Amino acid sequence: MQAELLTQITALVGSQFADSISNILSNYDITRKTAPIPPTNTQLLNLFLSAKTIEGKSPKTMMYYKNTLTRLLTTTKKTIKQTTTNDLRNYLSEFQNTHGVSNVTIDNIRRILSSFFSWLEDEDFIIKSPMRRIHKVKTIKVVNKTLSDEDLEKIRETASSYRDRAIVEFLASTGVRVGEIVNLDINAIRLAERSAIVLGKGNSEREVYFDARTKIHLERYLKTRTDKNEALFVSHKRPNNRLTIGTIESIVKKIGEKSLVNHVHPHKFRRTLATRAIDKGMPIEQVQKLLGHVRIDTTMNYAMVNQTNVKISHRKYIG
Repeated sequence: MQAELLTQITALVGSQFADSISNILSNYDITRKTAPIPPTNTQLLNLFLSAKTIEGKSPKTMMYYKNTLTRLLTTTKKTIKQTTTNDLRNYLSEFQNTHGVSNVTIDNIRRILSSFFSWLEDEDFIIKSPMRRIHKVKTIKVVNKTLSDEDLEKIRETASSYRDRAIVEFLASTGVRVGEIVNLDINAIRLAERSAIVLGKGNSEREVYFDARTKIHLERYLKTRTDKNEALFVSHKRPNNRLTIGTIESIVKKIGEKSLVNHVHPHKFRRTLATRAIDKGMPIEQVQKLLGHVRIDTTMNYAMVNQTNVKISHRKYIG
């Protein structure tokens, strides 16, 4: 760079001053500035995923984020800066038409795209998020059924082993997520206080509570344990590994099928507990705390599940 500049100056002023100018220029580092190379789509996606991982998102959520955004970027074949609102609208519309998915699925994809582009805007990678003008997708609110008292008794009678009965009672009494129950260790259970410390979403701990019946079945189950595994629920066969989410879901499903109760899964116990708590007058803020919801809106969904009280009130007040 310096040699090139000296040649140009010499041509202008002549060789008479060339040596003097050369001596002056030797004291400086003269380099040509080049524009920084903008990050690629892949680099921006990886930065976003790293940020969400630091925020405490679960591996399952991170995989959903990655797959959803990778599919978008592969389909649009545009750089992120070039992606427009119309591109995203067309993508969502074509995805729904091609795959035949529900509005709920499309809205879940929309939320991920909105999170991604909002993060890019906040981090100054783009000027304005193209998702701003794409609003929430209207969805039909499905009334999810809960387990009746009769259903619960059938399930309890069908759970043949001490372990399976303890699982059923713990789910029904605490309303924990299936991911929380598989991570539970024996030392997290306080039998005397009938409580446990579970690790919820976002690696946040909370205390949950269980009834006397659950305490009895936990004690019976733990007395049968001869292994050294610290996990609360383990497999029957050696080496007695900690149960996985899939295994507990399978156990509960089989119990439901054998007891002739339809669509039994771990989350149904959680929904049943929350609905009954609200029906019996537990303040919504306390139900939120019990379930470990960050937003009370999530808890409010359970308040609209059971129509029994509405029916009773209608007969009582209207006729």
